[in-house]
Amino acid sequence: MFTCPATEDFFRLRIDQMIDLRHPLAVLASRIPWQQIEASVAHLFMRKARADVAMPDLDLFGEKAVRAGSRSNAGRPRVPLRTMIALLYLKHAFNESDEGVVARWGETPTWQLFSGQAYFEHRPPCDATTLVKFRQLLGEEGTEELLAQTINVAVEQGLIKPRNSRG
Repeated sequence: MFTCPATEDFFRLRIDQMIDLRHPLAVLASRIPWQQIEASVAHLFMRKARADVAMPDLDLFGEKAVRAGSRSNAGRPRVPLRTMIALLYLKHAFNESDEGVVARWGETPTWQLFSGQAYFEHRPPCDATTLVKFRQLLGEEGTEELLAQTINVAVEQGLIKPRNSRG
């Protein structure tokens, strides 16, 4: 319904079956234009080509041949952009620290639904330092713009009162 399409898991219950979908965060999650918001900041997180590393989306065989002993690009998987944007919103909406919002996310199904998760996860989505790096990449103006977009949707939908959005 609101979350990314996920294959059914016989052993786990979907978050949207665990919580009241009338909760303000659940309603807000269904009404925020996530794709538009993600597209507005996606350019900051594009993968950049390095010398001697094949980038399949740049050319079928890569710009240069890959050396046999080169480093692997297989590191920790990226945290989805929607999750990072949602964490930033939740941090400011609930007046949490970086560490607090990441820890609380792992305990709160409603926050996870808001972040686009289909199934409940007990582990945090990332380290608190990842949220700090995300905010640094966005810059102060980018962070303010993202928060303004999400707050404006909440005000338009009547989920929060305009006076509550002023910090």
